[in-house]
Amino acid sequence: MQAELKPLSILYNEKSGFHAQHKDQVYDPLMMLFTDAGFEIQVFEFTQQNSIDTAMKKILARHQQAADCGVVVAAGGDGTVNAVASYLIQTNIPLGILPLGTFNYVARAYHIPLELIDAARVIATGRMLPIHVAKLNDLIYLNNASLGLYPLFIEKREYYNRWLGRFKIHAYSSGLDVLLGQYPELKLEVVVDGEKYPVKTPLVFFGNNPLQLKEMNLKIAQAAKLGRLAGIVVAKSGKMALLKLLLQLVRGEIDHASNVYSFSAEQVEIYAHKAKSIRVAVDGELHIERLPLKLTVEKNALNLMVPYVATSV
Repeated sequence: MQAELKPLSILYNEKSGFHAQHKDQVYDPLMMLFTDAGFEIQVFEFTQQNSIDTAMKKILARHQQAADCGVVVAAGGDGTVNAVASYLIQTNIPLGILPLGTFNYVARAYHIPLELIDAARVIATGRMLPIHVAKLNDLIYLNNASLGLYPLFIEKREYYNRWLGRFKIHAYSSGLDVLLGQYPELKLEVVVDGEKYPVKTPLVFFGNNPLQLKEMNLKIAQAAKLGRLAGIVVAKSGKMALLKLLLQLVRGEIDHASNVYSFSAEQVEIYAHKAKSIRVAVDGELHIERLPLKLTVEKNALNLMVPYVATSV
């Protein structure tokens, strides 16, 4: 008797060009590899007209009714990975990644190959690894969440990307552009595991990806690996001090900056005087979130397909 095929759903953003890119060299071999591994494949595209929420409702229903829950695959960058992962936390359905982004921090943190065929082999033959997922209110972040200057960096970076194409250099040039202009100073009350700290700051940053934090040479990378909130607060600083801080970030020396304070916690709440909402950047996407912000980590909340030899950094 033939074994029942396992469901495999591939979800991608129409802007990624997943279907169109190198169809004969990559797309068709991917489909053959998954078919040979015993998967029944369906491909879903999300667009402005067909939202990811609509697609994921169909995908979840498909996988939940199957005898073998199969794998849901995010084909895209870290933003797409985050979006798909947000539907899979606290389920038994594992997430697979076909990395198509600029930085691919989630894939790299868990040793998922950046070559698509090799990444597909991990999905087909790898193992499930439970990973920690951080949350800001109801949003998850696998890499980072921030408020203050960083959302402005993201906004400026996307402006450059639209006009000049996606290049890593824009992550730094956008920061320089913002710092040379006008930027806000936030007056906040940060509550760290019940202890209140009033702060004036241009930037609060939380990281959940040990690799990204390690590449920034931040000691709190170990805290993120252990499933704790890992954060930094930049003290009130003038323009020249912040330009120096940007240079230290590029050099990987930010943890040695005199005006940067790092911490780890189980829970953080952030209040802003007389404000009901605030703009945040979560895994490279901008959101307006209600205050207070509440940050926690759901430990081992997401099953990720990784190579058998992989351990997170």
